Amino acid sequence: MTELILARHGETVWNVEKVFRGRADVNLDEVGIEQAELLGKYLGNWKLEAIYSSPIERALDTANIIARYQKVAVRIAESLTDFDYGEWQSLPEQEVKRLYPALLNEWHNNPHKVRMPGGESLEDVRKRAVEVVNGVLSRHQGNVLLVSHRVVIKVLICYLLGLDNSHFWNISQDVAGITIFNYVDGRFVLTKHNDTSHLREPQKPVLGDF
Repeated sequence: MTELILARHGETVWNVEKVFRGRADVNLDEVGIEQAELLGKYLGNWKLEAIYSSPIERALDTANIIARYQKVAVRIAESLTDFDYGEWQSLPEQEVKRLYPALLNEWHNNPHKVRMPGGESLEDVRKRAVEVVNGVLSRHQGNVLLVSHRVVIKVLICYLLGLDNSHFWNISQDVAGITIFNYVDGRFVLTKHNDTSHLREPQKPVLGDF
């Protein structure tokens, strides 16, 4: 049996300020670093066979902190990189509302039909993320951690549950939250979703799904 652990990176200033991150390298803030440490301690109870991470700094830093509690090195998986928001990248949500009101409305109501101007669609994300999962299943039998980003993880959860991308907004994945699937008899079984119980130590509330 393979246990697939999907972890979202820790908090950044752009999460707090509601800025679309995409491929921009935004560092973990102090809370995000603490969250990664707490996640690392929590996952220390698991013996991870492998850790794969997006190459983007906020995810890679999260993965490297987690790896300190394990006996495995982090492997970079380019296909776990964040959603390419194209022209939305680095813009605050309020600015996107002003510049792209119709597209933002479509994104909130029909995300599966949106291709970001100069960027990706959710189907693009799905294809590359599924390749990572298939590669993991071909190489590993134990516990494997994938550290990535909100959009990538939500799309992947849809796929693993047998849902299409229209269900994107039916799923939440908070910063430093984990979702776990067991792969048994050719089927993915959801055993834990968006768990942030390990983050109760920080003094400030955990940010939600942005």
